[in-house]
Amino acid sequence: MALPREPKEPKEPKEDLPLRPGRVHISARQRGADSTALGHLALHLPHALASLAVVFVVSYLVSIVSGLPWWVPFGCWTLSGAVVFNRPCERLLARWHYRLRHPGPEEERKLRPVWREVTGRAGVDANAYQLWIENSDEINAMAAAGHIVSVTSHSLKALTPAQLGGILAHELGHHTRGHAWASLLAHWYALPAQLAWRLVLRLASRVERLSAGAATLAVVLAVAVVLALASATYGLIFLPLATPYLVAAVSRRAELRADEHAAGLGFAAHLMEVLRTEQDRQESRQDAPDGVMMRLLDSHPDVHTRMHHLQAYLERGR
Repeated sequence: MALPREPKEPKEPKEDLPLRPGRVHISARQRGADSTALGHLALHLPHALASLAVVFVVSYLVSIVSGLPWWVPFGCWTLSGAVVFNRPCERLLARWHYRLRHPGPEEERKLRPVWREVTGRAGVDANAYQLWIENSDEINAMAAAGHIVSVTSHSLKALTPAQLGGILAHELGHHTRGHAWASLLAHWYALPAQLAWRLVLRLASRVERLSAGAATLAVVLAVAVVLALASATYGLIFLPLATPYLVAAVSRRAELRADEHAAGLGFAAHLMEVLRTEQDRQESRQDAPDGVMMRLLDSHPDVHTRMHHLQAYLERGR
């Protein structure tokens, strides 16, 4: 007769993620740029060129008014991308743009050992990155700029150390594969063009309604200009219309690459546990499914796709 099994005692939190003692081997090459990072930069190249044109015009006007050589403000803007990755600038971004804060003492005691374990497995210097906290009731994390890694306050409370390690390994993958710095650089150099376009739209909204004849003439001229530009550029003028969809597709691929990085560090199963929790939350909410166009513009793949790729990774490793 089989005796009933005694209930197992719950494991201590640290047993969930055994921390390896001893020295950590730091790789000589800790960062790179994969195809998704380079693709992100390539897709934003038209926006960067438009921004350079805007900055050139503004610099030329400033030179006329002030006598300052036009190449001074133009050159400062061209080189300003490097300043964004300066540590003080990143701290300003973290606090004022992303609304992050430093970890508290208890949060630091839970977060720091897990982060050191993740970076140790990857051969990355843990002190090269800044850990931040986002006040949020969701399970989430973020990699930004060149050295920012953040997790939500709810993630620290709800996740086990191994699950927390899974999402931290995912964010580290965004850094080591170049996704984070490429995204910030593309956004930074697109700002002048975006601001100029918003200004044009605001000015156009204040123009009084044209007469029927003037409106027809404006439409004809606009169509003629577009056709001429399309012929001169072999249709490349229409590429910006598809850019949001292409950028979203590249971003979804980058998320899968970051999942692959976390799986390579041994966190595939733990990351799947986090995704299952997110799947259960979505099913309990019973939200209406997004349309096709909204899914094409989503920067993150759906939970089922991410779990499918992680499961395939686990099966290959058996």
